[in-house]
Amino acid sequence: MAISVFDLFSIGIGPSSSHTVGPMRAARQFVVNLDKEGLLLKTHSVKVDLYGSLALTGKGHSTDLAVLLGLEGNTPEGVDPNLVKSKVDHIRSHHEIKLFNKQLVPFEEATQLLFHYDKQLPYHPNGMRFHAYDETGKELKMEVFYSVGGGFIVDHASASQDKHLGEESHFLPYPFKTADELLKICKENNMKIEDLMMANELTWKSKEKIEKDLIHIWDVMKACVLRGCEQEGILPGGLNVKRRAASLLRLLSDPSRPKSPAEVMEWVSLWALAVNEENAAGSRVVTAPTNGAAGVIPAVMHYYEKLIENASEKGIITFMLTAGCIGILYKEGASISAAEMGCMGEVGVACSMAAAGLTAALGGTNEQIENAAEIGMEHNLGLTCDPIMGLVQIPCIERNTMGAIKAINAAMLALQGDGTHRVSLDQVIATMRQTGLDMKDIYKETSLGGLAVNVPEC
Repeated sequence: MAISVFDLFSIGIGPSSSHTVGPMRAARQFVVNLDKEGLLLKTHSVKVDLYGSLALTGKGHSTDLAVLLGLEGNTPEGVDPNLVKSKVDHIRSHHEIKLFNKQLVPFEEATQLLFHYDKQLPYHPNGMRFHAYDETGKELKMEVFYSVGGGFIVDHASASQDKHLGEESHFLPYPFKTADELLKICKENNMKIEDLMMANELTWKSKEKIEKDLIHIWDVMKACVLRGCEQEGILPGGLNVKRRAASLLRLLSDPSRPKSPAEVMEWVSLWALAVNEENAAGSRVVTAPTNGAAGVIPAVMHYYEKLIENASEKGIITFMLTAGCIGILYKEGASISAAEMGCMGEVGVACSMAAAGLTAALGGTNEQIENAAEIGMEHNLGLTCDPIMGLVQIPCIERNTMGAIKAINAAMLALQGDGTHRVSLDQVIATMRQTGLDMKDIYKETSLGGLAVNVPEC
């Protein structure tokens, strides 16, 4: 599978890459396919069925809103978060939806957008089935999609062959599926990991464009942190979770406040909180590699830019290319879907990616980078996904602060060594995959276990 760093870092909206971004893309792909096949204008009604984790936590993750927006042709990166409510309210109040912004059809959400809490489709817990019917009620088209984490989607045929949607034969000069292969290729070609990633990315776009687009993603991350530090009040959804980033920023910025040895950790936590509070509010975020873990990498990148002497734009690019490389290893060897792996597939992977990126930006060797990534995941193995009320708030927001701190610690530990270590990254990824398979479904983004059932909702 040819995966780009820009597949791992994509601009979208909260609160979830698998439950919001992916379903929006799937719904849009369905109406795009209808249009391509000349069926859109013949369509007089549609029906959508949601299964597994998408059904169980879909309401809390705004899956219903995402599907409606996608059916109208919106994209996660293009839709204005400030207009989401008005768009959805119009569909619901007028009982009609404009498919691909072309074909206006009646739409009764109660009977045409169904949550099947007790059923699951094959291949992945995040399954969706879309139907289109003509004026006589005859089915024109039916498609099944799976949201497999990080906003990635696959159709049923691709899922049966373990392929990414639309995957084509794409030549990469330095293909790899494991960390051992990656390190071997780098050694044989006297390359740093970021150099290998740049060479592969050049098969899609120019070096100037790659660097420009990476910095643009970084700018979006910084803007998200800034917004999160400015907003106050209660997050939506019914848990009455209070935003904390703005008050924490005031506290840390108070010149009369006594200095604390832990202040660096407080700043890192602030940056992670800011992002994930914005994500929980449905604002603009960058999947890194998912929305639920969107605060880890930006927080560690802020640590690098603001607190490391001689930090540079080149270091930021090195960070992102290297982190993206590690994310690809997890996509190839396990999963970045909490519905498959629990939260170790989200915050755990983000921690591993951030640890590797920071190590690279600080001048670490390839072996130290691999070591940092291994440490970052090793100490997140078994991390469950058990959001209260299905909302990406508790424990998700604070968990990003923990992941960011762990990532910095992992990088420091790796840089203090020579890259030699007992447990390899490949072994940890294999262990993560097996742990995810062994983990009970109630701990994999269903809100049927853990904190979701042991903490009162009110």
